Order: sequence, then structure tokens, then C-alpha cells
Amino acid sequence: MMSCRPSPDACCFPDAQTCIDSAGSAYELRGGEGAPVAVLIHGLGLTRRMWRDIASRLVARYRVLAYDLCGHGESRACGRPPDLSLLSEQLRRLLDELSISKAALIGFSLGGMINRRFAMDHPGRVLALVILNSPHERSPEQQALVEERAARTDAGGTNATIDATLARWFTEAFIRERADVVARVKECVLANDARDYAAFRRLLASGVLELIRPEPPISAPALVMTCAQDSGSTPEMSQAIAGEISGAQLVIEPDLRHLGLLQEPERFAAPVETFLQGALA
Repeated sequence: MMSCRPSPDACCFPDAQTCIDSAGSAYELRGGEGAPVAVLIHGLGLTRRMWRDIASRLVARYRVLAYDLCGHGESRACGRPPDLSLLSEQLRRLLDELSISKAALIGFSLGGMINRRFAMDHPGRVLALVILNSPHERSPEQQALVEERAARTDAGGTNATIDATLARWFTEAFIRERADVVARVKECVLANDARDYAAFRRLLASGVLELIRPEPPISAPALVMTCAQDSGSTPEMSQAIAGEISGAQLVIEPDLRHLGLLQEPERFAAPVETFLQGALA
């Protein structure tokens, strides 16, 4: 049974309500009945609120569904250590309850791992994929580094790594000039349960292994984007993801780091809109 309540500070659309599905997933759904559905899937430690700038543009043309991953925001805890299959199932269940048979899936970072897993699990339900700043196959050195970061989070809690994380997510100039945005992101990440956050960080480190060179290959139309200075979801990783999906488009944004989507949303909104207009025509 679903329920809805006012929750403006948490929502993707400022005037929306938070609805909760029967499994405890918090979501909001806006846009014209009958329009193609675009689903927004956020990244580690964040919530659906991160999509505000993108969603406000997409809703003019699409029915936009934004939700919080289990253990994030207003959604219920996962109930067991998260893996990509669990998160794919969370999305499948939500779509079923909303009677959405097919959708374009727009995922950032961990969200770009989830939408790929969903496309592997339910290929007939995916209209298109947008994979933003998402990791892929790492070198042994890169893999050791992300596993070390996950271990530090396990040992010291979210506070142990948050400042280094923000330095990887935003450019130095943006951290100086937009302290308000950086503080809001920091607050969001620190609001997560420390054990849940550590478990998701382990998933971010290990989950890419099941996404490499999928068989059969993902066949949905795809746009793959990242930033030139994203050290965790590098241009080489995005090139590899695009190379494994026939016909995928690749965009590398210069000068930005992992959360370029929040730093300069227009540079992401425009290519995403152009891609969706072609893929969903």
C-alpha cells in the first residue's frame, strides 16, 4: 500500500510530495500521463534531491520518476548487505507498483551501475540508458585504492573519508566559491547510517566486476558521460562502457570532477535531453 506526504526539502521537485511504496522506497513521480518515463537513480550517499536541476528540464517532455535507493534518504534500509541485484529488484518492484512497463534509466555513479544491472536483468523494460560518471573495470592499482577507501570508511565511519571524498567530487575553485552547495552535499552524505554507507561503498568497489563485458551484451540505446578530472569514474572507464554497448554515444566533459553534474548541471542536461529526444522519438 502506498502513502504520500509533504516533504519539500527532500524532494527532487520542490513542490512535490514524497510517496512510499509497499517495500518502503521513497519516490516522486511528475509529468504528463502517457509521456515516456525517465527514471533518475542517484549515487552513493546522496538522495533523489541531487536531480533537481535535471528533473526540472526533463519534466516538460517526460514523466519523471525519482526515488531514493534503499538505505538512503527517506527509503527504508535494505534489510541485508546491498548488491546490484537487490538494487535492480528495488527498481523493478517500484516500476511494477506504478504500472510502468518500460522506462529510460538515468543513473549517476552507483546509479549507472544499477541501470546497467537492470538492463541485464530486464532488457525488455529499458527504453534507453544514460550512464553518468560511473565506474567500470579498474586496473589492479585502482581496484586496491577503492578497496582501501572502503576499508577506511568501515574502520572510521563516514567522517573518516568525507573531506577527501568532496575533494574528488568538486574542483578546488568550486569548493572555495560555492561552499553552500558543498556543505549541503556533505550534510547529505553524513546523514547516512555509517554501517549502511560503508556497505554501499564496498558495493561500489566490488560491483563493477559483474558488469564487465556482459553476455549477452546490453543492447539498449545508451549515452555514457563522465568528466575529464573524475579519478574514480575515468574517461577510460566510460570509453570501455560505451565500447561494450553497440552504438553508444560517449561524452567527456572537460575540467570537472565526479560531481560535475551538480557543479555545472547545464553541461549534463543539454546532452541528456538531446540523446533522449533521439532515443525515445
